Amino acid sequence: MTRSIRSVMLACVVVTAALGSAPPRPALAASAAELTRSSAAELNKLYSRQPSAKVLGQKAKGILVFPSIVKAGFMVGAQGGDGAMFKKGKTTGYYRTVAASYGFQAGVQKFSYALFFMTDDALAYLDKSGGFEVGAGPSVVVFDEGVGKSVTTTTTRSDVYSFVFGQKGLMGGMGLQGSKITRIHPGK
Repeated sequence: MTRSIRSVMLACVVVTAALGSAPPRPALAASAAELTRSSAAELNKLYSRQPSAKVLGQKAKGILVFPSIVKAGFMVGAQGGDGAMFKKGKTTGYYRTVAASYGFQAGVQKFSYALFFMTDDALAYLDKSGGFEVGAGPSVVVFDEGVGKSVTTTTTRSDVYSFVFGQKGLMGGMGLQGSKITRIHPGK
């Protein structure tokens, strides 16, 4: 591995660790009720566009929806947003995702993101680990629209499935990224 690649990887790890080790803060932009409403609305939009997401939702132990994630960067990037966890149709908690990236990238983008936790172990890992680090815990499968349309409950074998949807804006480039999800306690 070249020295420059090691430097980039080290920078990504340091930035991600710094973002992930910050103590959870109350959500600034949304109350618990607003976060529940916007998360449920985005999940319904996903279900209407991706029938496979609805199939997964019926079998999932929990669904974590981030209705509005903002990503921005120029060489160094960051993204973040707050979301709600649904279990059997009821809101059971609130979470924040933060991510940092480093590499050739530029732009601003807004999108929604849903994680379908298919096993009790994957769901338990979210809170027991002090924060779910994508890439460090249970296996996560990310669907794009083409692949997502062919999903059935007989083809699903992973712990967590992810859908990124509703992208707006423009973000281009390549980079190394790490992200972390932690529980928060928004106001009423």
